[in-house]
Amino acid sequence: MKTAKEIFVDFKQALANLYDASEIESLTLLVLSEILETNKAKLKAFSEQEIASEQADQIAKVLSRLKTGEPVQYILGRTEFYGLPFKVNPSVLIPRPETEELVEWILSTVGSEHLAVSSILDIGTGSGCIAISVKKNLPGAKVSAIDISPKALQTAKENAELNHVDINFIQADILNLKSEIEHPKFEIIISNPPYVTLDDKKQMHTNVTNFEPHTALFVPENDPLIFYKAIADFAVDHLEKGGLLFFEINENYGEEIVELLEHKKFIYIELRKDMSGRDRMIKAQIGLL
Repeated sequence: MKTAKEIFVDFKQALANLYDASEIESLTLLVLSEILETNKAKLKAFSEQEIASEQADQIAKVLSRLKTGEPVQYILGRTEFYGLPFKVNPSVLIPRPETEELVEWILSTVGSEHLAVSSILDIGTGSGCIAISVKKNLPGAKVSAIDISPKALQTAKENAELNHVDINFIQADILNLKSEIEHPKFEIIISNPPYVTLDDKKQMHTNVTNFEPHTALFVPENDPLIFYKAIADFAVDHLEKGGLLFFEINENYGEEIVELLEHKKFIYIELRKDMSGRDRMIKAQIGLL
């Protein structure tokens, strides 16, 4: 029978060509804590404790999949976002820390400006992480969320049930909207749309490009702002006067998106950096007139 300490060595050797040492340690701790149903502090304190053979077999199977570059979140089938549990699978993007920063910005804006938010729309909801986190923290708001993918919406619905929130999910293509959106106006519209260019793809880890859904990631090289244009146009017609638009963005197109919003007569446009110092989110207000 193997000990946790020996499994740490196995992971380090098997994944050395895919991840750096700190990433491997984090992956190992996550896998062991999930399968052994213990916390990471205990794993480090009792690393010489032997692991039951059935659990060791489970860990070995996870490691075998990790060696292909498959994200650990897909292997385990779940992750955490903004302190809430979420199911994830290859039909949805894995929620990321910078998107948590966007949610925090939205909630702090609502709190600091004392907005009476009764209706919110999340465009391109994926796993539902933004819509569900916002609804959980603003239970009085009516939250709707759209996505083009039926499989993504099914996962989002399961996540809404998991987190005990009521979201109005709609299957729709923001590039070709017809009459799917019944609600006439929203106080807040949020989107983390596809924004990765083919040039960006060259710099990305294969565990993203080979496993996460391309329709949620990539945009045409000749029109990288295609979704921002469509969403901004939609927001012009569907935001209440003084309503807010929040975007997560490609760090390379911050100024271009600001100009796009200025051209469409948005006001009080703010480009914000994430914790890594990169331009990653924008807030804008529709005019009051």
